[in-house]
Amino acid sequence: MTRVFVDAWDPSYGASFEGGSADGDGPASPSSAQVDTDVEVPAAEWAPIDVSPSVRRPDVVFLVDGVRRNDAALWTAEEDGTSYAALAASYAAGVVRCDLRRGAAELVGWHISRGLFTASPSIEDMRAGSVLYEVHRIHGTGEASKLPAAVQPNLTALEIEISAKARQTGSDGADLLVVDGPLRNRRQLPRTIGYVKTQQKQYLPAALTTVVTSLRPGQRTPVFHLGTVWGGWSWYLRLPGASGAPWSGIVRVECSPDLSADEAIELAEISGATLPRFASSAYKDPRAPQNLVPIAGLERRLRGLLGDARVLHRALTQATAATR
Repeated sequence: MTRVFVDAWDPSYGASFEGGSADGDGPASPSSAQVDTDVEVPAAEWAPIDVSPSVRRPDVVFLVDGVRRNDAALWTAEEDGTSYAALAASYAAGVVRCDLRRGAAELVGWHISRGLFTASPSIEDMRAGSVLYEVHRIHGTGEASKLPAAVQPNLTALEIEISAKARQTGSDGADLLVVDGPLRNRRQLPRTIGYVKTQQKQYLPAALTTVVTSLRPGQRTPVFHLGTVWGGWSWYLRLPGASGAPWSGIVRVECSPDLSADEAIELAEISGATLPRFASSAYKDPRAPQNLVPIAGLERRLRGLLGDARVLHRALTQATAATR
């Protein structure tokens, strides 16, 4: 008989895995990346790994995340008769510092920015009420559909900046930084892992995927190496509170390719001893258990700091009317 599970992840967010079959078998879209699965143990010996009692858990964990919002879509009317799409966006990044010895968490850094993203050669910074949207000119024709993606590099730069500042003032060096999402160009940050909670690609062969789906809460897979554009060491981990479906509660964790294999394995062990304690509960979070409790709180705080979207949209409407 076919087993059926209800994923705790709220369907309005998509799914905790994407591209898989309807019964929750996980991501079905294969990755073209070259994968080395003989890093920690030979592929033939792959099996779930428990947290070692000798792992030294960090005293301090920093979690960084960012949020962005499209405030308004705009169009320009150039003097030569051409027109360009523009996007007014707000974005913010923040860092939560979790002191595991005291059981306390606090927001230790945050920053908000506004931008006007467009390929228009003539548009200038726009003030909407008390808010200034600075122009970020993009290359190419600037199709409207591509403008939201242009915000991400600026948000990533914010995350790197505030992460570095938070560590300068709030850590003795025995810490761990958790980035919500893939590391990408944040891989230069020390003692840092990327936390990928939505699985879109199938990186492992079928024989090793069964190791992922057999993980118990708190267990991880061996470390493997991804030969993607960004590259890096990676492993899968199952969080507590999952529904029992094959891919429920599974996250993929990664670290910088600049590290040695031994350093990557050490971070994998630390992640297994650290991340499960931050797992969310279904009755509190629609993206449980993958949306870590400090990250969820940080996202709510940052969205509040972005301000009222309706007020900003009205102010932008008035500001653009003034240009006419």
